[in-house]
Amino acid sequence: MGLQTPAALVGSLALALAFLADASAADAKLDYTRDIRPILAANCFNCHGSDDGNRKAKLRLDTAEGTFGVAESGSKAVVPGNLDESEIYQRILSSDPDEHMPPAKTGKTLKPTEISTLKSWIEQGAVFKKHWAFEPPVKPEPPRVSNESWVKNPIDRFILSTLDKEGMKPSPETDKVTLLRRASLDLIGLPPTIAEVDAFLADKSPEAYENVVQRLLDSPHYGPGETLARVSVARDTVAEH
Repeated sequence: MGLQTPAALVGSLALALAFLADASAADAKLDYTRDIRPILAANCFNCHGSDDGNRKAKLRLDTAEGTFGVAESGSKAVVPGNLDESEIYQRILSSDPDEHMPPAKTGKTLKPTEISTLKSWIEQGAVFKKHWAFEPPVKPEPPRVSNESWVKNPIDRFILSTLDKEGMKPSPETDKVTLLRRASLDLIGLPPTIAEVDAFLADKSPEAYENVVQRLLDSPHYGPGETLARVSVARDTVAEH
């Protein structure tokens, strides 16, 4: 058995690590925009993207037509559900320096976790999506959660669902004084006055916190209001001189 070249060793090592790395990727449902496009954009689009002048082998991987169509070589870059027929995957694993992608001269190398992710994506059917800016927004279905009583609005469901998956529990609700201080510092950059604290503590209505937030949003110290106030002061100062 002859000695392997450095390129062959790298290819063999990448192949071994790809199957060992990130085993959970095979079970997780992958999203093209979130999981796949960033890998291709960083490693492939420079030679196989939208730039006609730099495109190699007339292969374009940033469109569905290019990704799934027949390439110049007669093969297909990606065949959903078929790793053996997916040229992109075979090139990534190739130990032949003339076949391996990305080419060594680009200085780009896919991480084992990225190879594993591409593998799982193809096995899952290689669902392609256009850039998110061209995808119509879809209202998601709020997930079921472990503690319905904790949910105050639909956004809470997504927060608690993530905590459930991580095996974590929400922090206990803070006291009203701390809550008011946080809201005040976040929205207007100023701590609440003693009178504001007393008023908040005295307000026992279910809308107490919402009322505070609305008051802070209406404050001239908040965002656009503060900016307009400063512009007005500056204008009046200039006028006086």
